[in-house]
Parts: sequence; structure tokens; C-alpha cells
Amino acid sequence: MRIRRLGFFALLLAGILWLLPSSPTAHAQSGTLAATPPMGWNSWNHFAGRVTDADVRAAVDAMVASGMRDAGYIYVNIDDTWEGQRDAQGNITSNSKFPDMKALADYVHSKGLKLGIYSSPGPKTCAGYPGSYGHEQQDANTYAKWGVDYLKYDLCSYGGIMKKEAPGDQQKQWEMMQAAYEKMHQALLNTHRPIVFSLCQYGFDAVWNWGPKVGGNLWRTTGDINDSYDRMSVIGFAQAGLSKYAAPGHWNDPDMLEVGNGRMTPDEYRTHMSLWAILAAPLLAGNDLSKMDDTTLSILMNKDAIAVDQDRLGIQGDRVRAVGPFEVWMKPLAGGAKAVALFNRSEAEYPITVQFKDMGFSGVVHARDLWSGKDLGTLHGSYTAMVPRHGVVLLRLSK
Repeated sequence: MRIRRLGFFALLLAGILWLLPSSPTAHAQSGTLAATPPMGWNSWNHFAGRVTDADVRAAVDAMVASGMRDAGYIYVNIDDTWEGQRDAQGNITSNSKFPDMKALADYVHSKGLKLGIYSSPGPKTCAGYPGSYGHEQQDANTYAKWGVDYLKYDLCSYGGIMKKEAPGDQQKQWEMMQAAYEKMHQALLNTHRPIVFSLCQYGFDAVWNWGPKVGGNLWRTTGDINDSYDRMSVIGFAQAGLSKYAAPGHWNDPDMLEVGNGRMTPDEYRTHMSLWAILAAPLLAGNDLSKMDDTTLSILMNKDAIAVDQDRLGIQGDRVRAVGPFEVWMKPLAGGAKAVALFNRSEAEYPITVQFKDMGFSGVVHARDLWSGKDLGTLHGSYTAMVPRHGVVLLRLSK
């Protein structure tokens, strides 16, 4: 009898294991990899080509000390210019700025964080360092050996190869681009290490249509952001209409955050953070984390704004109404609540009204202002807020 019982439980266990994801492909498809938009830090917006091992370690320490790690900022992503030469076997090495990438990864992991790295499907990165062209599996294996958890894969010089091999044939070039990303996707899967795959190709060929097919956990929908209200707002508000393409494990990426880099006002940075949260966009800080003032911290660390971005439903928000420079956006949340953002893109303070019926509510609505942290109580029909120039009022509405 005991042997029969053991046999029964063995069969039961085998059945359970058979149902569980057994490969990186199944792991990615299950939605557990980037189940919510990735959060973390990227070196490029502030440090660009100057980034060093010491800068990354300082960012790691600041993420822990400031509470950013505990708020959900997990990925520490090194952008371009870390690359050295290839050795005699063709393996990529890091340069003198990063003397020991494995040791750096170990340090990142020891702090409860994850390491991200950068490459290109072309022979050169955007900054002219070695890309992964012809070495895709070698590079993926190296990243896995080092302990990398995230790869940003930037089109860069591969565009030249596309034009050279398919001159004048745009469709063929797009097919080549998709194949290049799929090639690295397969290489990452072959490492048997879960590595978030970030496609950086500026939205070409409506990437939201094919990004998931080539293994993208996120894909850039636009050109590069910079630390200006005009560029940030053009990129952010142009995401209208893309919500149906986002889902757990696969996110539209309007580029990294500029909060704290100093060329926007606090109201403009709150607009930046609110819009990215409504968009269920990746939240990758791009400032010097070791030198943050209280305002920057309060924006990046606003737990209610982060909760909107990271909501477990994984639904991207969208524009509900726009009248001139005044826009209302809404994001459905778990439990039937809605995040609603009132944006003032004009040059002066202005009252903006949200009609609750437009948000899918009838009867009494409970409201909370997520930037002031104030409970607005129960409201009927509508709510009007004075919104500052280039500013936002971010609300959480529930029955």
C-alpha cells in the first residue's frame, strides 16, 4: 500500500511538473518575465558615454539607500560604451571602464537588484563600439555567464546593413530587421537564463504589431527622448491609440525617464511621471541617483503613481478626451478603479473637468488626488481641478 501511495504521488508530482513552464520560451510566454513594466535605472540620459563601473555601483548604492529598490526600481542598466574588443575566440570583453563585469553583476545581485546591458544587431553600437552582428549566440552566452538579467538591443549600424542588402526595398529591410531581433531572442532563450529583451529600434515598421513575435518584452515606440518638456510631451502624448498592443510581458516603451536631470520644472516632471504611469510604460530613471533633491525623490518615489504603472491588470491607459491643449487620460485598474490624469499642455493655469460617466462610472464616486495625497471624498457627476501650466492632476477614482 505504501509503495502504491508513493507511486501515486510520484505520478501526481510528474503531472504538476509537466504543466509548469519547462523552458525559457514557456517562461516568457507565461507572463512571469516583465509581468509588469520594468522599473529601474539606465545610465545613458545622464552619463552617456562617460559611464563607469564606479558610476553604476554608486547608482546601486543610491537605489538601496533612497528606498528606490524597495519601491520597485530593480534593474540597473548599463547603456552604450561598456564594450571592449573581442578575444581570439570572438568573445566580447568589457573595456577599461568596466574591468570585471562579472564582479559588477555579483555586486548588483548582492543588493537585491538586477543587471542590464546594451548591444546592437549591427557590427557597431550607436557610439561605435562592437555590436553583436555575427556573434549573437556568443554574446548571449557571455551575458548569461556574467549574470545579466536585461538586454537593450539598439538597431544602430544594422540599418546600414539593411540598406546595403536590400537597397530600395523597404519591405525586405523590415523583414531583415525583424529577423535580426528574432535571432538574438533565440540566442537568449538558448542560454536558459531569463533575460528581459528590450527592442530599441525607434518604432520602425509599427513595432507594436510584431514586437511580441520576436520575443520583445518591451519595444521603443519613438525616437530618443531628451530633458525638455517639448520633446517629452511630443513623445508621451503620441502614444494615444497604442494601448491595445500592451499586455503583461510585452510593453510599449516611450523611452526612459528624464526626471531629475534639471531642465524641466517640477510640474513638468510630474506630468512626465504621470503620463508614463498611465501608459503602463517602463519606469527607467535616467538621472544621477547619487545627487537627488527632495523634489526628484518625491516624484520618482510616489507610491501611488508607481502603483498605477505597476497595476496587476497590465492594461495600458489611453486618451479619453482632448480639447485643444487640455487632455483627459484614463487607465483601468484592478478592482474596478480607474486612474485618471488631467493634463494641461497650455502656457497658463486652467480648470479641467472630468465627467465621471466618461470614465465608466455612475452614481457616487470616491476620489483621491495622487500627487497631493489628499482624499477628495465622495463626488457626484464630475470633478474640476485647476491644473498648472504644463502640469497634471492625477486621480484615482473608485465606486
